[in-house]
Amino acid sequence: MKQLLNILKYALLLSVSGLLMWYAVRGQDLSRIVDTVQGANYWWLMLTMVLSVLGYLSRAYRWKMQLDPTVTGSKPAFWDVYHAMMVGNLANMVLPGRVGEVVRCSLLQRTSKVPVQVSLGTVITERIIDVLVLLGLLSTVLLLDFKTFWGFADTYLLQGKADALARNRNALVAAAVVALLALLISGYLLWRNLERLRQNTVFNKMLSFVKGLLAGVFSIVRMPNKGAFLLHTFFTWLVYYLMDYLVFFAFPETYDLGMRAALAVLTFGAFGMAAPVQGGIGVFHLLVQSTLLVYGISKEGGIAYALVVHGAQTLLVVLMGGISFLLSMMKSGQLARRGAVLPLETTELPADVEQR
Repeated sequence: MKQLLNILKYALLLSVSGLLMWYAVRGQDLSRIVDTVQGANYWWLMLTMVLSVLGYLSRAYRWKMQLDPTVTGSKPAFWDVYHAMMVGNLANMVLPGRVGEVVRCSLLQRTSKVPVQVSLGTVITERIIDVLVLLGLLSTVLLLDFKTFWGFADTYLLQGKADALARNRNALVAAAVVALLALLISGYLLWRNLERLRQNTVFNKMLSFVKGLLAGVFSIVRMPNKGAFLLHTFFTWLVYYLMDYLVFFAFPETYDLGMRAALAVLTFGAFGMAAPVQGGIGVFHLLVQSTLLVYGISKEGGIAYALVVHGAQTLLVVLMGGISFLLSMMKSGQLARRGAVLPLETTELPADVEQR
């Protein structure tokens, strides 16, 4: 039954991806999209793929910096960490729900004997950092181009009613008051029923997850070489930014777009890739297309750009992740023959991780 539910879940999320892709291309000139993709200057794309490799290496080294202080005994080798990370990225391309994060931790346990719980805690920390960076990028984008996005929302979403909503402050104040009251009431009910909730399995799992997030945040404070860690974080996101910006030059329609547009594409594209669907398919394309539409790019040009960027990165992850998978399996097999790796049945994930 559980296996059937997992299959249905995967099929449902894949259907959502397909539906979003259909929505992104519906009513458009498909021949124009094909011509735009075929006419792209792929030398720019090759440059972004080289940058991507550097970004993956930097991200792997940053993960190793997180792992080293938490591991007793011998530290995991850099290439073991890198291979585990790339296999996890590959798993995220084909499996929904960010399952790749658990996959890479399990693989690292096989090749370097790092406990899954330990490596998973560092992954949670990593994701917290990514969320904070994304929130900072979103704030920056809205501050730099607020008028552009507000005008787009007024025209296409609010249908010219933005001024009327702004003038009707009573409704906005009332909505804010209702939201605040709902928050206070929810907090009070939670406090009153805290002991009863502690007996609930789901609540305990949620509480354990929140504690893990908080522990991850404080582990950053205790980490040595914070400067190098922040430098690798900055470099990784700089690579992501340059990848989106340089691909602008591959298409005549996006050639003149500036650095602000690239920052917006990076931000909303990252939200698309973080969606719990296989490889962000559909969500990424729709968000990037909509973002470029804000900057005056046609829907055909926007979806062509998204298809090329996503396709190139998918191909790179499949290639690098496939090589890492083969090398990791070879090392895991060698260690297993030497009796250096625990049998799989002795390594169990926490119940809350399995649910996630």
